[in-house]
Amino acid sequence: MSVENNDQHYDVLVVGAGFAGLYLLHRLRAQGMRVKVFEAGDDVGGTWYWNRYPGARCDVESLEYSFSFSEELQQEWKWSERYAGQPEILRYLQHVADRFDLRRDVLFNTRVARARFSPARNEWTVNTEAGEQYRARYCVMATGNLSKASVPDIPGIESFKGRWFHTSAWPKEPVDFTGLRVGVVGTGSTGIQLVPRVAEQARHLYVFQRTANYCIPLRNGPQDAGIERDVKGRYAAVRKQARESPSGVAGFNVPTQSVLEVRPEEREAAFERRWNWGGIGLTRAFNDVLFNEESNRIASEYVKRKMREVVKDPKVADALTPTYPIGTKRLCADTGYFQAFNRDNVTLVDIRRSPIRAMGPHSVETGEATYEVDALIFATGFDAMTGTLLAIDIGVENGPTLRSLWADGPHAYLGLMVAGLPNLFMVTGPGSPSVLSNVVVSIEQHVEWITNCLAHMQERGLDHIEALADAQQTWGDHVNEVAGRSLLAKASSWYTGANIPGKPRGFIPYMGGVGAFRAHCDEVARNGYQGFALSTARQAQGSPA
Repeated sequence: MSVENNDQHYDVLVVGAGFAGLYLLHRLRAQGMRVKVFEAGDDVGGTWYWNRYPGARCDVESLEYSFSFSEELQQEWKWSERYAGQPEILRYLQHVADRFDLRRDVLFNTRVARARFSPARNEWTVNTEAGEQYRARYCVMATGNLSKASVPDIPGIESFKGRWFHTSAWPKEPVDFTGLRVGVVGTGSTGIQLVPRVAEQARHLYVFQRTANYCIPLRNGPQDAGIERDVKGRYAAVRKQARESPSGVAGFNVPTQSVLEVRPEEREAAFERRWNWGGIGLTRAFNDVLFNEESNRIASEYVKRKMREVVKDPKVADALTPTYPIGTKRLCADTGYFQAFNRDNVTLVDIRRSPIRAMGPHSVETGEATYEVDALIFATGFDAMTGTLLAIDIGVENGPTLRSLWADGPHAYLGLMVAGLPNLFMVTGPGSPSVLSNVVVSIEQHVEWITNCLAHMQERGLDHIEALADAQQTWGDHVNEVAGRSLLAKASSWYTGANIPGKPRGFIPYMGGVGAFRAHCDEVARNGYQGFALSTARQAQGSPA
């Protein structure tokens, strides 16, 4: 297509049509801007389009893991479960796309390969893998925090004769494992959701575990009609509490006591209430579980004891018991994971003790044994928070690229912009609460900030914005300082990039809390977008205004 065709020129180009991309399109369109959204899938949904694996489910309650921008939408949509599964969340996002007529501005089956900013034209040119070009004043990356799959490089994988899958690229059609010997590699949040479902079908299931993880029962069930009526009757207050909370979730009060300040029976009761309520909020029973080693040890021992009570074989229970401080890696939601290991057709394989060495046409080989399998599932997670952005060749003509700017790790101002890349925004980028929060709340906050900023610029005849390097450095120092107070920064986790060989280590998300982050972003905007340089393109180029 010719780039001179006026149909290829827009005000804003958005990459991704999940929660963030859809809300951006809705907001920008309402501001009178011409928008085009690029989506690699053949429908909306983002994470919930791709991750169709058996058992895929959200660990934030449905009534809160949803958009708040439309009262009509909030009231009309009825969730069937307390914690929605992937099919229902995808249907919800499809409903949003239909309700607000969003699909007509989305290019599906379109993967972005390259984005270049021209200082002379003060615009971005986006190239798709199909060779098409699109131009716009602004570009927004709504690519998601968990989108770039991490597939282990195992010798002999190309020789494997059976079917193999990565959970983030699951087929649309159901996969039947009945009568098959199946291997699952990975026991993080995804593997823990997947294993019970596959165990119900497989003739035999081998679970290859490198790291044992903490799991809290989800206690899922049908959506309680009384609770739904109550929440919908006071949605404004619920949403306000979520926005001002540390984690983007309303409900439990913010803890004020240390584990060490209460009697043993009191803390046991507090942990028990969280355990019986379900969900992954147990570490928020007290205010110092993630900051004090002794407090963390007490919480860890409580959860380990509860987990071990489920598994009948003591040796298997030992192998499934985590050795790191609770909460320093992502807490997992248990929907029958430990019970699966009481089945005769499930075998746990410790690949920390004896790593996977190779694959054969019908087998997985460790240093100790060969396991015959007919199908293999990689639940090995993602190159989180930065992988999808770095997979696109982003940069300035005759200037820096995102890869060069992030060669020693990601740097961003408020997770919104990267110094050196003008007119390019990110949604829930590095240095924002993102994966440490109810991400829908964080997405809405970032989208509203970005669209308000663009409206502010439009009203004043401005068309060029850059994050200042000094502000970015100051914010990065603050992100590291806050993380450094906690136990999370010391752990080897995907929060620090430790799951990807060669990835620079550093704590990527912001630990200061959703409410505090929102307040800071609002203050930045009130102070004339402090830390950003807003100008006309002529001023940015040094020409007289």
